Amino acid sequence: MTSPDPIVYLVDDDHSVRAALEDLLASVGLRAIGFGATRDFLAHPRERAPGCLVLDVRMPGQSGLDFQRQMRTLGIALPVVFITGHGDMAMAVEAMKAGAIEFLPKPFREQDLLDAIQNGIALDRARLAREAGRAGLQARWELLTPGEQDVVRLVVQGLLNKQVAGRLDVSEVTVKVRRAQAMRKMQAASLAELVRLADQLGLPPG
Repeated sequence: MTSPDPIVYLVDDDHSVRAALEDLLASVGLRAIGFGATRDFLAHPRERAPGCLVLDVRMPGQSGLDFQRQMRTLGIALPVVFITGHGDMAMAVEAMKAGAIEFLPKPFREQDLLDAIQNGIALDRARLAREAGRAGLQARWELLTPGEQDVVRLVVQGLLNKQVAGRLDVSEVTVKVRRAQAMRKMQAASLAELVRLADQLGLPPG
């Protein structure tokens, strides 16, 4: 499957600024969606595609910095690039400490903005890939029977097949069969890989 095209979300109360930025991004083949306020951005359905949020600092109603603080609560993980005509060093420090990838005072060089946006898109694409990987791993884990899951939980703690059999009150042959089935379903080629996958799942370590 091909990765969906990235989306740049622009939130700035100045229509002329939004229009200029949309034209700039279109000129380099990037899709942009503009909003005049953070509430409009929140009301718009977001696609599951790599993206970046370009956010003005000072706007009527909720400021960009206030919205950045709210994003974590809302579960919005988009990388943020701030632009502002009224910024100062304290604002920049606050924004960067909260996770912004760039803070650009107006007027800024177009290339600086484009570079920051491309960096944000790359970071978000990597995040989506990690999430997809975790979702796939969880799906594989759920293919295991309860008995196979029990075996995996004990095996990754360092117990031998004989010890696992005693703990679960089953035969050692049953443990071996369940272990082999679990490794096949989890796509683990070795015990070390099974331990690594179990760690990613948050299973208790040995």
